[in-house]
Amino acid sequence: MLWRTLLAATLVVVALPVAASTAQAAPCNGYVALTYDDGPNGQFTRPLISALRSAGARATFFDLGRNVQQQAGLARETASAGMWIGNHSWSHPYLTNLGAAQVATELANTQNAIRSATGQTPTLFRPPYGATNATVQNEARKLGLTQVTWSVDTQDWNGASTDAIVRSATGANAGAIVLMHAAYQSTVNAVPRIVQGLAAKGLCPGRINNSGQVVAP
Repeated sequence: MLWRTLLAATLVVVALPVAASTAQAAPCNGYVALTYDDGPNGQFTRPLISALRSAGARATFFDLGRNVQQQAGLARETASAGMWIGNHSWSHPYLTNLGAAQVATELANTQNAIRSATGQTPTLFRPPYGATNATVQNEARKLGLTQVTWSVDTQDWNGASTDAIVRSATGANAGAIVLMHAAYQSTVNAVPRIVQGLAAKGLCPGRINNSGQVVAP
């Protein structure tokens, strides 16, 4: 009888990790891009990266060149944490109000700053305020940049609460690009709930490819 008891206990111990492994391997039926603008930010970038990593998520950070120049270490931390870094211009102007040469300078200087800080050259570009035109797109293309805007605006920049940010982000469908900013505690607080809410819909945080599509990381 003793050997039967021991065998049953052994079977229970072996079965538990299998069940846990199956639960962890929930399939992704689609991907949503979580994006954060205006960094690196000395107060919020590091907590944001920590929250994303704790949630098992990766995101795209559209950084400003002037901020990267001032916070090169944070830009390196962002890249080292497995996040993707995109170009958000040097000084956050309305690029549509600038001539071609000025647009080129805004973008090229940011490329150089990010490359110097991280060793990586961005392939994605987000125009500040989403303001773009043929000149802006042409200058971006010359630098090998794909323009990326968004399909879901969480309004975190407009004082949205954590609850409101979560509602907006988790309302996204597969292929959506969610706009947030590396500048608010409410945005940091929303991270775990966003990832959980997307997972409940079979969606996972994804990567934006060079065609502007959201794909698996």
